[in-house]
Amino acid sequence: MGYLCIMARIIPLSEGSFTVDATKRFSPFRLGTDNLQDRPHGSLLVEIQPFLVITDRDYILFDAGLGFRNEDGVLQIHQHLIDHGINPMEITKVLMSHLHKDHSGGVSAADPITGERTLTFPNATYYVNNEEMLYAMEHAGKSYLAEDIALLQQRDNVVFTTGNGTIDGYIHYELTGGHCPYHQVFLVDDGEDKVFFGGDVAPQISQMRSRFVAKYDYDGKRSMELRQEFMERGKQEGWTFLFYHDTKEPFAKF
Repeated sequence: MGYLCIMARIIPLSEGSFTVDATKRFSPFRLGTDNLQDRPHGSLLVEIQPFLVITDRDYILFDAGLGFRNEDGVLQIHQHLIDHGINPMEITKVLMSHLHKDHSGGVSAADPITGERTLTFPNATYYVNNEEMLYAMEHAGKSYLAEDIALLQQRDNVVFTTGNGTIDGYIHYELTGGHCPYHQVFLVDDGEDKVFFGGDVAPQISQMRSRFVAKYDYDGKRSMELRQEFMERGKQEGWTFLFYHDTKEPFAKF
């Protein structure tokens, strides 16, 4: 696992468990109370779980959640950070694996009173794959919500990546495809720990351990191959994997 050695540095920011069906609607699911059989046929049970990783140099947010607000009108992702003693304005980097709405709903938010939309983490630099941004805007609809992400094209604190590369010498990004055509993953290597965020090509630990081909992936076979490749690399190099959609195990080592 790895909870003891790096617990202070990895903070899961779970927004809860949900089922998602063919309509791409995310419906809250209470573990231990609700029954998956009562949901529409083919529904998937997933956690929605961004992560905060604290390094000596950065407060890094991996993906941005659904963008839901709590009963007090506060963005859930902001409240989770505050509950952990972190001011949302302290976030220095937001690393986006892709822009499906369950990962990018919290990229921006509209003021409940004025309706003005702003980036949710204005002091951070957002890192988004350039081709994914273009693809998302061209295919806005069920999976991509233009209203949540359009602001990325209008702000100067957004870096659009292409292919593979490195950020500040210690955060490596890799274009993978698989789940969607321009999906990317991140490996943080600060010289002590190696933390890997695979987004939706490595979303749950059970999928890593099986040769699972998902029908909802753009290229299910490619995603399956990527999970096997990353698991082997992670075993050899001691990576801690962050699982965005795992309802039981937020992060682990193999």
